[in-house]
Amino acid sequence: MTISRAPTARNRLLAMAFGPALLASATTASPATAQSLRAGEVTASDTAVGRVMEAPVNTRPLKDKFWWSDDWFDKGILPVPVNHEVIERQISYVNPADGTEVPAIVYRPKAPGTYPAVLFQHGRRGLDELAQRLARRMAARGFVVLAPDVYAARFIDPRPIEHLEETEGDVNAAVDVLLKLPDVSTTKICVYSHTRGGYYTLMVATKFRRQKKDIVCYVSFYPHWVNPNAGEPMQVYRYAPEVDRLEIPTLIFIGEYEQYQRRRSIETAVQQMKLAGRDVRLVIYPGVGRGFDFRPPRVRTFADDLATKDSVLRAAAFMRRHLAPWKKTGARK
Repeated sequence: MTISRAPTARNRLLAMAFGPALLASATTASPATAQSLRAGEVTASDTAVGRVMEAPVNTRPLKDKFWWSDDWFDKGILPVPVNHEVIERQISYVNPADGTEVPAIVYRPKAPGTYPAVLFQHGRRGLDELAQRLARRMAARGFVVLAPDVYAARFIDPRPIEHLEETEGDVNAAVDVLLKLPDVSTTKICVYSHTRGGYYTLMVATKFRRQKKDIVCYVSFYPHWVNPNAGEPMQVYRYAPEVDRLEIPTLIFIGEYEQYQRRRSIETAVQQMKLAGRDVRLVIYPGVGRGFDFRPPRVRTFADDLATKDSVLRAAAFMRRHLAPWKKTGARK
């Protein structure tokens, strides 16, 4: 199956073959994927599907079903989530490029000890109460999470149309602050974001050259992978060229009903990353749209909640795995 760059209703139906709560995903590891790469047929979301309008099927070998669990299927054993009570503290730091003071929140487990480092970057809505929940949920999985408020730092109103380039430096400066926190157990970090925050963390990884050196993985929910100030053709048909320079392991989550222009740029970018041999996975959740991870209770659906819980657990496992080799000598926990 090939999903076109312009998703159609038929493609969305075809894509609805999933395991527990998932639509699609693949990396470049399997022989079948490698063959697809050689043939130039790689797709962004390439879980194989079968019949339409009946029970979906997936005939790929088990080794290619990344979500598969023998323990669950054969024995009924579910993995137990890591849960921590979370505490938070307000801090501020200075962007050395121009002296701007940036307010931020540090979230961490209440239990004593040190924990792996994650930088959470808010999106266009700003670091409001709904966005703060995203950082708090990840801290509850056992991380120290630093969440800068770059809009408050620059007196920018929430949901700005234009993008202020100086704010990218504010996020970059947060990397050094996070690594110096005494309750951090790792010498490197992962970045975690949503919407426009995905563009900020992309810039920090590539433009500021922090990937591999300081950042070892990239996680984002429906990221805006286009310069917000770019013109209409770039917004609709292209993706930020910096994506082609993103070399660290990458995990992206979107909903089936994501906005067309956002989904198109993400799928196109992921396809190109796979063709370049990057370690990248795109997960698409059925029955949900934009903002499934922070939609408020009055409009929230069961599908939103399933997708949010699954994506948070998968993101946490992904970041924990990639941060594990970078534990500080003598770090507790």
